[in-house]
Amino acid sequence: MTTTALLRTADELHARAPRGRRAVVMTMGALHDGHATLIRTAREIAGPEGEVVVTVFVNPLQFGAGEDLDRYPRTLEADLKVAEQAGADVVFAPSVEEVYPGGEPQVRITAGPMGERLEGASRPGHFDGMLTVVAKLLHLTRPDVALYGQKDAQQLALIRRMVRDLNFGVEIVAVPTVREDDGLALSSRNRYLSPRERHTALALSRALFAGRDRHAAQEALRARAREVPSTRARAEALSALGESRAAADAAAVAKASPGAADAVRAAARTVLDEAARLDPPLELDYLALVDPSDFTEIGDDFTGEAVLAVAARVGTTRLIDNLPLTFGAPEAPVAAVTAATNDTVATNDTLATPVTSDTATTPGSAEAPASAEHPGAAS
Repeated sequence: MTTTALLRTADELHARAPRGRRAVVMTMGALHDGHATLIRTAREIAGPEGEVVVTVFVNPLQFGAGEDLDRYPRTLEADLKVAEQAGADVVFAPSVEEVYPGGEPQVRITAGPMGERLEGASRPGHFDGMLTVVAKLLHLTRPDVALYGQKDAQQLALIRRMVRDLNFGVEIVAVPTVREDDGLALSSRNRYLSPRERHTALALSRALFAGRDRHAAQEALRARAREVPSTRARAEALSALGESRAAADAAAVAKASPGAADAVRAAARTVLDEAARLDPPLELDYLALVDPSDFTEIGDDFTGEAVLAVAARVGTTRLIDNLPLTFGAPEAPVAAVTAATNDTVATNDTLATPVTSDTATTPGSAEAPASAEHPGAAS
Protein backbone atom coordinates (compact mmCIF):
# COMPACT_ATOMS: atom_id res chain seq x y z
CA MET A 1 0.00 0.00 0.00
CA THR A 2 1.14 3.54 -0.79
CA THR A 3 2.62 5.55 2.08
CA THR A 4 0.95 8.94 1.93
CA ALA A 5 2.98 12.07 2.63
CA LEU A 6 1.38 15.00 4.44
CA LEU A 7 2.56 18.31 2.97
CA ARG A 8 1.67 21.79 4.16
CA THR A 9 3.34 24.12 1.65
CA ALA A 10 3.46 24.52 -2.10
CA ASP A 11 7.27 24.49 -1.98
CA GLU A 12 7.19 21.01 -0.44
CA LEU A 13 4.83 19.84 -3.15
CA HIS A 14 6.83 21.43 -5.98
CA ALA A 15 9.98 19.71 -4.73
CA ARG A 16 8.44 16.40 -5.72
CA ALA A 17 8.98 15.32 -9.31
CA PRO A 18 6.52 12.64 -10.42
CA ARG A 19 7.72 10.56 -13.35
CA GLY A 20 4.21 10.24 -14.75
CA ARG A 21 0.99 12.22 -14.67
CA ARG A 22 -0.13 14.07 -11.57
CA ALA A 23 -3.83 13.71 -10.73
CA VAL A 24 -5.45 15.92 -8.10
CA VAL A 25 -8.61 15.40 -6.05
CA MET A 26 -9.76 18.57 -4.28
CA THR A 27 -11.65 18.21 -1.00
CA MET A 28 -12.49 20.10 2.14
CA GLY A 29 -11.73 17.04 4.25
CA ALA A 30 -14.15 14.85 6.23
CA LEU A 31 -13.42 12.20 3.59
CA HIS A 32 -15.93 9.41 2.92
CA ASP A 33 -16.41 6.63 0.36
CA GLY A 34 -17.32 9.16 -2.33
CA HIS A 35 -13.92 10.80 -1.95
CA ALA A 36 -12.27 7.38 -1.83
CA THR A 37 -13.87 6.58 -5.20
CA LEU A 38 -12.43 9.80 -6.63
CA ILE A 39 -8.98 8.93 -5.27
CA ARG A 40 -9.09 5.37 -6.61
CA THR A 41 -10.12 6.69 -10.02
CA ALA A 42 -7.26 9.19 -9.88
CA ARG A 43 -4.89 6.34 -9.07
CA GLU A 44 -6.03 4.44 -12.14
CA ILE A 45 -5.58 7.50 -14.34
CA ALA A 46 -2.17 8.43 -12.94
CA GLY A 47 -0.88 4.86 -13.13
CA PRO A 48 1.98 3.40 -11.12
CA GLU A 49 4.46 6.01 -12.37
CA GLY A 50 2.19 8.97 -11.70
CA GLU A 51 1.22 10.80 -8.53
CA VAL A 52 -2.13 11.31 -6.82
CA VAL A 53 -2.50 14.46 -4.73
CA VAL A 54 -5.49 14.99 -2.44
CA THR A 55 -6.01 18.55 -1.26
CA VAL A 56 -7.67 19.17 2.11
CA PHE A 57 -8.60 22.81 2.53
CA VAL A 58 -11.70 24.34 4.09
CA ASN A 59 -12.12 27.38 1.88
CA PRO A 60 -13.56 30.37 3.75
CA LEU A 61 -14.42 32.19 0.51
CA GLN A 62 -17.20 29.79 -0.42
CA PHE A 63 -19.09 30.01 2.88
CA GLY A 64 -21.66 32.75 3.09
CA ALA A 65 -23.00 34.54 6.15
CA GLY A 66 -24.81 32.13 8.46
CA GLU A 67 -23.35 29.01 6.80
CA ASP A 68 -21.46 26.27 8.59
CA LEU A 69 -17.81 27.31 8.26
CA ASP A 70 -17.14 27.10 12.00
CA ARG A 71 -18.80 23.73 12.50
CA TYR A 72 -17.60 22.17 9.26
CA PRO A 73 -15.84 18.91 10.31
CA ARG A 74 -12.03 18.93 10.45
CA THR A 75 -10.79 15.33 10.56
CA LEU A 76 -7.29 15.42 9.08
CA GLU A 77 -5.95 12.33 10.84
CA ALA A 78 -8.87 10.22 9.63
CA ASP A 79 -8.62 11.82 6.17
CA LEU A 80 -4.99 10.71 5.89
CA LYS A 81 -6.04 7.11 6.50
CA VAL A 82 -8.81 7.24 3.91
CA ALA A 83 -6.49 8.84 1.35
CA GLU A 84 -3.74 6.32 1.98
CA GLN A 85 -6.05 3.31 1.72
CA ALA A 86 -7.45 4.65 -1.57
CA GLY A 87 -3.98 5.06 -3.07
CA ALA A 88 -3.03 8.73 -2.63
CA ASP A 89 0.66 9.64 -2.69
CA VAL A 90 0.22 13.06 -1.09
CA VAL A 91 -2.27 14.87 1.09
CA PHE A 92 -1.73 18.58 0.58
CA ALA A 93 -3.28 20.39 3.56
CA PRO A 94 -2.22 24.04 3.35
CA SER A 95 -3.15 26.72 5.86
CA VAL A 96 -5.36 29.66 4.95
CA GLU A 97 -2.19 31.80 4.98
CA GLU A 98 -0.53 29.47 2.47
CA VAL A 99 -3.43 29.70 0.04
CA TYR A 100 -4.20 33.38 0.63
CA PRO A 101 -0.86 34.87 1.77
CA GLY A 102 -2.05 38.46 1.51
CA GLY A 103 -5.39 37.87 3.18
CA GLU A 104 -8.60 37.58 1.19
CA PRO A 105 -7.71 38.02 -2.50
CA GLN A 106 -8.55 41.36 -4.08
CA VAL A 107 -8.81 39.75 -7.52
CA ARG A 108 -11.23 36.84 -7.80
CA ILE A 109 -12.81 34.73 -10.49
CA THR A 110 -16.46 35.51 -11.18
CA ALA A 111 -18.77 32.66 -12.13
CA GLY A 112 -20.91 34.76 -14.47
CA PRO A 113 -24.60 34.14 -15.26
CA MET A 114 -24.40 30.36 -14.73
CA GLY A 115 -23.13 31.00 -11.22
CA GLU A 116 -26.23 33.03 -10.36
CA ARG A 117 -28.68 30.18 -10.98
CA LEU A 118 -29.90 27.43 -8.63
CA GLU A 119 -27.13 27.06 -6.04
CA GLY A 120 -25.83 30.50 -6.95
CA ALA A 121 -29.23 32.08 -6.34
CA SER A 122 -29.53 30.32 -2.98
CA ARG A 123 -25.95 31.07 -1.97
CA PRO A 124 -24.81 34.37 -3.51
CA GLY A 125 -21.06 34.54 -4.06
CA HIS A 126 -20.53 30.83 -3.40
CA PHE A 127 -19.34 30.01 -6.89
CA ASP A 128 -17.02 32.99 -7.08
CA GLY A 129 -15.29 31.71 -3.94
CA MET A 130 -15.28 28.13 -5.23
CA LEU A 131 -13.78 29.00 -8.62
CA THR A 132 -11.19 31.25 -7.01
CA VAL A 133 -9.91 28.50 -4.72
CA VAL A 134 -10.04 25.86 -7.48
CA ALA A 135 -7.94 28.16 -9.69
CA LYS A 136 -5.51 28.72 -6.81
CA LEU A 137 -5.22 25.00 -6.06
CA LEU A 138 -4.72 24.16 -9.73
CA HIS A 139 -1.79 26.59 -9.79
CA LEU A 140 -0.41 25.30 -6.48
CA THR A 141 -0.67 21.58 -7.34
CA ARG A 142 0.12 21.83 -11.09
CA PRO A 143 -1.81 18.68 -12.10
CA ASP A 144 -2.24 17.07 -15.48
CA VAL A 145 -5.75 15.95 -14.57
CA ALA A 146 -8.24 17.00 -11.88
CA LEU A 147 -11.18 14.86 -10.78
CA TYR A 148 -14.54 16.14 -9.51
CA GLY A 149 -17.76 14.48 -8.38
CA GLN A 150 -20.89 14.52 -10.52
CA LYS A 151 -22.92 15.08 -7.35
CA ASP A 152 -21.78 18.71 -7.49
CA ALA A 153 -23.02 19.07 -11.06
CA GLN A 154 -23.27 22.84 -11.30
CA GLN A 155 -19.83 23.21 -9.76
CA LEU A 156 -18.45 20.71 -12.25
CA ALA A 157 -19.98 22.64 -15.17
CA LEU A 158 -18.50 25.91 -13.92
CA ILE A 159 -15.03 24.41 -13.42
CA ARG A 160 -15.12 23.03 -16.96
CA ARG A 161 -16.18 26.42 -18.26
CA MET A 162 -13.40 28.18 -16.33
CA VAL A 163 -10.77 25.74 -17.56
CA ARG A 164 -11.94 26.22 -21.14
CA ASP A 165 -12.49 29.98 -21.02
CA LEU A 166 -9.25 30.78 -19.19
CA ASN A 167 -7.06 28.19 -20.94
CA PHE A 168 -6.00 26.15 -17.94
CA GLY A 169 -3.78 23.33 -19.13
CA VAL A 170 -5.55 20.58 -17.21
CA GLU A 171 -7.92 17.75 -18.07
CA ILE A 172 -11.17 17.67 -16.06
CA VAL A 173 -12.65 14.25 -15.27
CA ALA A 174 -16.11 13.73 -13.75
CA VAL A 175 -16.73 10.77 -11.45
CA PRO A 176 -20.26 9.38 -10.82
CA THR A 177 -22.09 10.02 -7.57
CA VAL A 178 -21.63 7.44 -4.84
CA ARG A 179 -24.70 6.55 -2.77
CA GLU A 180 -25.52 4.84 0.50
CA ASP A 181 -27.38 1.53 0.28
CA ASP A 182 -30.65 3.39 0.85
CA GLY A 183 -29.98 5.77 -2.04
CA LEU A 184 -28.84 8.85 -0.11
CA ALA A 185 -25.93 10.54 -1.90
CA LEU A 186 -22.77 10.49 0.18
CA SER A 187 -22.01 13.84 1.78
CA SER A 188 -19.88 15.05 4.64
CA ARG A 189 -23.01 16.78 5.90
CA ASN A 190 -24.94 13.53 6.30
CA ARG A 191 -23.32 13.17 9.71
CA TYR A 192 -25.35 16.14 10.91
CA LEU A 193 -28.64 14.29 10.34
CA SER A 194 -30.55 12.64 13.19
CA PRO A 195 -32.19 9.26 12.35
CA ARG A 196 -35.55 10.95 11.76
CA GLU A 197 -33.95 13.69 9.65
CA ARG A 198 -32.13 11.08 7.60
CA HIS A 199 -35.44 9.35 6.90
CA THR A 200 -36.84 12.62 5.56
CA ALA A 201 -33.66 13.34 3.60
CA LEU A 202 -34.15 10.15 1.58
CA ALA A 203 -36.86 12.05 -0.30
CA LEU A 204 -34.16 13.82 -2.33
CA SER A 205 -32.91 10.65 -4.00
CA ARG A 206 -36.41 9.14 -4.14
CA ALA A 207 -37.64 12.21 -6.00
CA LEU A 208 -34.79 11.94 -8.50
CA PHE A 209 -35.44 8.23 -9.01
CA ALA A 210 -39.17 8.93 -9.53
CA GLY A 211 -38.30 11.55 -12.15
CA ARG A 212 -35.88 9.16 -13.81
CA ASP A 213 -38.48 6.38 -13.88
CA ARG A 214 -41.13 8.67 -15.36
CA HIS A 215 -38.60 9.77 -17.96
CA ALA A 216 -37.86 6.12 -18.85
CA ALA A 217 -41.58 5.41 -19.16
CA GLN A 218 -42.12 8.43 -21.42
CA GLU A 219 -39.19 7.44 -23.63
CA ALA A 220 -40.46 3.85 -23.83
CA LEU A 221 -43.95 4.98 -24.79
CA ARG A 222 -42.65 7.24 -27.51
CA ALA A 223 -40.38 4.52 -28.87
CA ARG A 224 -43.27 2.04 -28.79
CA ALA A 225 -45.47 4.48 -30.62
CA ARG A 226 -42.97 4.52 -33.45
CA GLU A 227 -43.68 0.81 -33.91
CA VAL A 228 -47.21 1.42 -35.25
CA PRO A 229 -47.35 -0.61 -38.52
CA SER A 230 -47.08 1.46 -41.66
CA THR A 231 -48.64 -1.03 -44.11
CA ARG A 232 -51.98 -2.85 -44.03
CA ALA A 233 -50.38 -6.28 -44.53
CA ARG A 234 -47.93 -5.73 -41.67
CA ALA A 235 -50.70 -4.35 -39.49
CA GLU A 236 -52.87 -7.42 -40.08
CA ALA A 237 -49.97 -9.75 -39.35
CA LEU A 238 -49.02 -7.98 -36.16
CA SER A 239 -52.64 -7.61 -35.10
CA ALA A 240 -52.84 -11.36 -34.68
CA LEU A 241 -50.11 -11.06 -32.11
CA GLY A 242 -51.66 -8.06 -30.42
CA GLU A 243 -48.75 -5.86 -31.43
CA SER A 244 -50.63 -3.19 -33.36
CA ARG A 245 -53.07 -2.62 -30.50
CA ALA A 246 -50.23 -2.29 -28.04
CA ALA A 247 -48.48 0.18 -30.30
CA ALA A 248 -51.63 2.17 -30.83
CA ASP A 249 -52.28 2.26 -27.09
CA ALA A 250 -48.73 3.47 -26.52
CA ALA A 251 -49.18 6.16 -29.14
CA ALA A 252 -52.40 7.36 -27.51
CA VAL A 253 -50.90 7.40 -24.03
CA ALA A 254 -47.75 9.18 -25.22
CA LYS A 255 -49.85 11.80 -27.00
CA ALA A 256 -52.09 12.35 -23.97
CA SER A 257 -49.26 12.45 -21.44
CA PRO A 258 -47.73 15.73 -20.25
CA GLY A 259 -44.62 16.97 -22.01
CA ALA A 260 -41.53 14.93 -21.30
CA ALA A 261 -39.77 17.54 -19.18
CA ASP A 262 -42.90 18.55 -17.26
CA ALA A 263 -43.75 14.91 -16.57
CA VAL A 264 -40.32 14.35 -15.04
CA ARG A 265 -40.64 17.45 -12.87
CA ALA A 266 -44.15 16.45 -11.74
CA ALA A 267 -43.09 12.95 -10.73
CA ALA A 268 -40.20 14.27 -8.65
CA ARG A 269 -42.33 17.06 -7.16
CA THR A 270 -44.90 14.53 -5.89
CA VAL A 271 -42.29 12.83 -3.72
CA LEU A 272 -40.96 16.14 -2.41
CA ASP A 273 -44.46 17.41 -1.60
CA GLU A 274 -45.09 14.27 0.44
CA ALA A 275 -41.80 14.76 2.30
CA ALA A 276 -42.81 18.31 3.18
CA ARG A 277 -45.55 16.80 5.36
CA LEU A 278 -43.20 14.55 7.33
CA ASP A 279 -41.86 15.21 10.81
CA PRO A 280 -39.33 16.71 10.50
CA PRO A 281 -40.38 18.19 7.17
CA LEU A 282 -38.29 18.62 4.06
CA GLU A 283 -37.97 22.30 3.14
CA LEU A 284 -37.45 22.48 -0.61
CA ASP A 285 -35.04 25.04 -2.01
CA TYR A 286 -35.33 24.11 -5.66
CA LEU A 287 -36.20 21.33 -8.08
CA ALA A 288 -34.88 21.93 -11.59
CA LEU A 289 -34.43 20.09 -14.87
CA VAL A 290 -31.66 21.91 -16.66
CA ASP A 291 -29.29 21.98 -19.60
CA PRO A 292 -25.83 21.24 -18.10
CA SER A 293 -24.15 23.65 -20.49
CA ASP A 294 -25.69 26.70 -18.79
CA PHE A 295 -28.04 25.39 -16.06
CA THR A 296 -31.17 26.93 -17.58
CA GLU A 297 -34.46 25.01 -17.45
CA ILE A 298 -35.19 22.81 -20.45
CA GLY A 299 -38.45 22.76 -22.42
CA ASP A 300 -40.47 19.82 -23.69
CA ASP A 301 -38.82 20.01 -27.11
CA PHE A 302 -35.34 19.60 -25.61
CA THR A 303 -33.10 16.78 -26.82
CA GLY A 304 -29.75 15.76 -25.39
CA GLU A 305 -28.17 15.53 -21.94
CA ALA A 306 -29.98 17.16 -19.01
CA VAL A 307 -29.60 17.25 -15.23
CA LEU A 308 -32.44 16.79 -12.75
CA ALA A 309 -31.27 18.64 -9.63
CA VAL A 310 -32.71 19.16 -6.17
CA ALA A 311 -31.70 21.06 -3.04
CA ALA A 312 -33.50 21.04 0.29
CA ARG A 313 -33.02 21.57 3.99
CA VAL A 314 -33.82 19.01 6.66
CA GLY A 315 -33.54 20.50 10.11
CA THR A 316 -30.43 22.67 9.99
CA THR A 317 -28.73 20.62 7.26
CA ARG A 318 -28.85 21.62 3.60
CA LEU A 319 -28.41 18.82 1.06
CA ILE A 320 -28.22 18.59 -2.73
CA ASP A 321 -28.42 15.79 -5.27
CA ASN A 322 -28.89 15.28 -9.01
CA LEU A 323 -29.22 12.71 -11.77
CA PRO A 324 -28.30 13.03 -15.45
CA LEU A 325 -31.00 12.18 -17.99
CA THR A 326 -30.90 11.89 -21.77
CA PHE A 327 -33.86 13.18 -23.78
CA GLY A 328 -34.49 11.90 -27.28
CA ALA A 329 -32.61 8.65 -26.67
CA PRO A 330 -31.90 6.36 -29.64
CA GLU A 331 -34.73 4.02 -30.54
CA ALA A 332 -34.61 0.86 -28.44
CA PRO A 333 -34.95 -2.69 -29.86
CA VAL A 334 -38.58 -3.79 -30.33
CA ALA A 335 -38.39 -6.53 -27.69
CA ALA A 336 -36.91 -4.22 -25.10
CA VAL A 337 -39.38 -1.46 -25.89
CA THR A 338 -42.31 -3.86 -25.69
CA ALA A 339 -41.19 -5.07 -22.26
CA ALA A 340 -40.65 -1.54 -21.02
CA THR A 341 -44.06 -0.47 -22.32
CA ASN A 342 -45.82 -3.42 -20.70
CA ASP A 343 -44.17 -2.52 -17.39
CA THR A 344 -44.67 1.23 -17.51
CA VAL A 345 -48.01 1.93 -19.23
CA ALA A 346 -49.96 0.25 -16.45
CA THR A 347 -48.05 2.16 -13.78
CA ASN A 348 -47.81 5.49 -15.55
CA ASP A 349 -49.41 7.32 -12.59
CA THR A 350 -47.49 5.57 -9.81
CA LEU A 351 -43.98 6.02 -8.49
CA ALA A 352 -41.56 3.19 -9.05
CA THR A 353 -39.64 1.77 -6.12
CA PRO A 354 -36.33 3.64 -5.99
CA VAL A 355 -33.17 1.76 -6.72
CA THR A 356 -30.27 1.90 -4.28
CA SER A 357 -27.35 1.85 -6.62
CA ASP A 358 -25.65 4.85 -8.08
CA THR A 359 -27.23 5.85 -11.37
CA ALA A 360 -25.23 8.99 -12.08
CA THR A 361 -23.02 9.03 -15.15
CA THR A 362 -20.20 11.23 -16.33
CA PRO A 363 -21.69 14.17 -18.28
CA GLY A 364 -20.70 14.57 -21.87
CA SER A 365 -19.67 18.06 -21.87
CA ALA A 366 -20.67 21.19 -13.15
CA GLU A 367 -24.00 19.73 -3.51
CA ALA A 368 -25.00 20.90 -8.59
CA PRO A 369 -22.05 22.99 -7.29
CA ALA A 370 -20.25 21.70 -4.33
CA SER A 371 -22.33 23.08 -1.56
CA ALA A 372 -19.88 24.70 0.79
CA GLU A 373 -18.61 21.18 1.14
CA HIS A 374 -15.81 20.16 -1.13
CA PRO A 375 -14.42 22.34 -3.87
CA GLY A 376 -14.60 19.96 -6.78
CA ALA A 377 -15.24 16.77 -4.88
CA ALA A 378 -18.09 14.43 -4.21
CA SER A 379 -19.58 15.85 -1.07
